[in-house]
Amino acid sequence: MDFERLLSGYKAKTCIISVEMFSDDQYGNIRIVAGNKAHCDDMMNVMHRPFIPDSPYEEYLPQNRNFEDFCYRSAILGQPLHTYVKLPQMGLWLNMFLLPLESDKENTGYCIYSYDVTPNADSEQRASLSADTSSAVLSTCIKLRSTDNTRESLDEVIEDIRKICDSDHCCILLVDDEVRRCQTFCEALKPDCGLLPMDTYLNESFYGIVQTWKDTIGDSTSVIIKDDNDMEWLKEINPTWHKSLTDAGGKNIVLLPLEYNNRVLGYIWAINFNVENTVKIKETLELTSLFIASEISNYQLLKRLEVLSSMDMLTGVRNRNAMNTYVNDIVDGKIQIKYPYAVVFADLNGLKRVNDEKGHDAGDQMLQSAAKTLLQVFDDSLVYRAGGDEFMIIAPFTDEDQLSHRIKAINQYAEDVHSIHFAVGTYVVSEGDDIRKAMRLADERMYIDKNEYYKAHPEKKYR
Repeated sequence: MDFERLLSGYKAKTCIISVEMFSDDQYGNIRIVAGNKAHCDDMMNVMHRPFIPDSPYEEYLPQNRNFEDFCYRSAILGQPLHTYVKLPQMGLWLNMFLLPLESDKENTGYCIYSYDVTPNADSEQRASLSADTSSAVLSTCIKLRSTDNTRESLDEVIEDIRKICDSDHCCILLVDDEVRRCQTFCEALKPDCGLLPMDTYLNESFYGIVQTWKDTIGDSTSVIIKDDNDMEWLKEINPTWHKSLTDAGGKNIVLLPLEYNNRVLGYIWAINFNVENTVKIKETLELTSLFIASEISNYQLLKRLEVLSSMDMLTGVRNRNAMNTYVNDIVDGKIQIKYPYAVVFADLNGLKRVNDEKGHDAGDQMLQSAAKTLLQVFDDSLVYRAGGDEFMIIAPFTDEDQLSHRIKAINQYAEDVHSIHFAVGTYVVSEGDDIRKAMRLADERMYIDKNEYYKAHPEKKYR
């Protein structure tokens, strides 16, 4: 075959790739057998050495199993292919076309590989998908934007993706590297598939498995394990993940990172998918994951803002704004608390004196110790910093006897561990009571207790 003459008609960077075929339908060596002038110039500019025909492809291009699969599909199976993908390790975007060629050599297939590499993404190229893929991605975008409930919409989306992939299990797993923890954000299981929900496996060791995925993905945008040959490759380079996957009933998997602003939020995958549609599945997941990652990032940002708006940053308990919102919801009937429940006001005695004599840093430490004490004793309750040195607690399922034990525990723990003391006022709310009345009476009782404390300890009274 006259490769040089064939390539002379191409202006874009183009080469001929050969794929060695074995009798068991597995491929062997993949080589770049010839290249046009644009390709040879590109190899010289990038690799700083001349292109040598019939060289292993990995001497000039990043070694990538997904690229090898594309070459196999085009050269051996006769499929014309196009994809537009990011090269994560190089920070570049690759636009590539593969066209099958007739082969005049036994056990060897050929394809034309034409490509272009750019530093920035081209939105038109990313949108140049098949009609089926475009429809699936568009449907995802509509569902993500059709409701304010991100979790609910992604539950629908992940089930749609499972059906597109014809897989047993699809899942979005979020990763929090600060606390070294994974969380199932949403998942879809095919009925009677025999696989278990993801939470079955989310123990401490699974985070370690997730940490290996980045290296397994390598220069690719995804990991695609579609057959026994790929499974053997996975067993060789990542035996821990291979065992976890096969023990769970996984026969194949396509897995992609969910990235937003160069940060990995988590991963999306399909297990036991229809391998006949591997290219379409990869294409669909790659583009869909962009929108999903963006939506999850926005969801996480809103959740963080929600926490910031409701938490007291110094002590880590809920703030006055959260307290007022919760009380209003009780009054309006939006929140129902089973009776009896207790309202407790706890005021830190001597804070002003500490601030005046030892400084505000010491006062802040005193407030933090107070919050730790209340969270320790009322670990099943809502603890609020009502303002200054005053805290309010709503303790569910608490009667007079239980409350009495807890109040004793507060000052015992506070004095023994932190050398601090509270003035405390309480009210047990029964059916028919008004929580606002309960708060007022508890507050009044707290001030009575404070006055009694300073009568007994005048030396500790603030000036």
